[in-house]
Amino acid sequence: MAGRTPTDSSPELEIKVQPRLSDPHPLAPPPGRRHHPAPPPSRPPPEAYQPFKKWLPLLVPTIVVANVVLFVVAMYINDCPHNSQKCLGAKTLGRFAFQDTHTNPLLGPSATTLVRMGALEAKKVVDENQAWRLVTCMWLHAGVFHILPNMLSLLFVGIRLEQEFGYLRIGLLYIISGIGGSLLSSLFVRTTISVGASGALFGLLGGMLSELLTNWTIYADKLTALMTLILIIVINLAVGILPHVDNFAHFGGFISGFLLGFVLLIHPQFGWVSQQTAPPGYYGAKAKSKYKLYQYVLLVISLLLVVAGFTYGLILLLRGVDGNEYCSWCRHLSCIPTPLWTCEARCKVMDSGTLSNQVGNQVKLTCLGNGKSKSYMLSNGNNTSAIQQLCSQLCSKCWVLTNKDLVGAEQQK
Repeated sequence: MAGRTPTDSSPELEIKVQPRLSDPHPLAPPPGRRHHPAPPPSRPPPEAYQPFKKWLPLLVPTIVVANVVLFVVAMYINDCPHNSQKCLGAKTLGRFAFQDTHTNPLLGPSATTLVRMGALEAKKVVDENQAWRLVTCMWLHAGVFHILPNMLSLLFVGIRLEQEFGYLRIGLLYIISGIGGSLLSSLFVRTTISVGASGALFGLLGGMLSELLTNWTIYADKLTALMTLILIIVINLAVGILPHVDNFAHFGGFISGFLLGFVLLIHPQFGWVSQQTAPPGYYGAKAKSKYKLYQYVLLVISLLLVVAGFTYGLILLLRGVDGNEYCSWCRHLSCIPTPLWTCEARCKVMDSGTLSNQVGNQVKLTCLGNGKSKSYMLSNGNNTSAIQQLCSQLCSKCWVLTNKDLVGAEQQK
């Protein structure tokens, strides 16, 4: 008997084999390919390194608001319509009207008002022991054209720094740099008053430069960042040779901020941060130093220079030393006369550079620009603005100009 053959309708038997749970390759590799065992599982990598913690910027906007509020208060105290004959915007602004442009071309209050509120005046610091003016002057501004660029610059530079380093370190950098600018300015600018935040702003720029240098290894495009920052600093310092710009405050603030940047704006090195975030034992038992050796060296040297510089500068200032007597060419750091402009007059009062040697209300002025000397009788021997106007007449075409912050001669009433 012939055997039967299966037909298409015959049922088929399927056998399914479940892979073992421990089998890392449940599916067979395609024909022609060799089976490669999976590599052993590795340790999880450490968390991604972030060079700085992102801070919420609160201090810098607060400083901006404080400066604007104080400017409004200064305009209220100034009350130009009540105290002066010529004002700008008296009908519209009332007591907030600006002094006329002859008195204050920056659209702001009179020098008298600024002195009352704490403007820097070397004579008052030396003779009346009002060293607090070194701090208060950085919160005052001479006018709208003075406060507007300063506050915009502060927002542009300060917010980025506060986001990276926090309010405490940036606050210290801002305040100490501002004092450094005021200190150097008061040693060389003896016959005018000074207000403004320019010294503190240049301190932030100086801090950015030293921060780049001390944290050099964490930057990718180092040379481009360095050259860009140096160009910005050089341009801003070059503006200081123009009329009505106090470059002494700029230099003082920049040098202070540059040194403080090595102290306050230092980042830990990558290896130390990685150890802090990695699982125990990931990098072995050897501990990494938090900072590199060169960072420690720069920190110590800079801290010593800041302490020594501020101490020596304060001693010179409180003793009434006039820096112009020991550095005759230094006045060109603040203004360089050209055919396009002249510079604000600077004079030595008597022989010591202070008002202490005045005879009654008589004062002798010597122009530092042309060497001319002359004696004058004053109704008020302590009137700094009157002395400045006489100095301008004596020096004639020897005017030395300043912006941070120098305000012109006080209005004569």
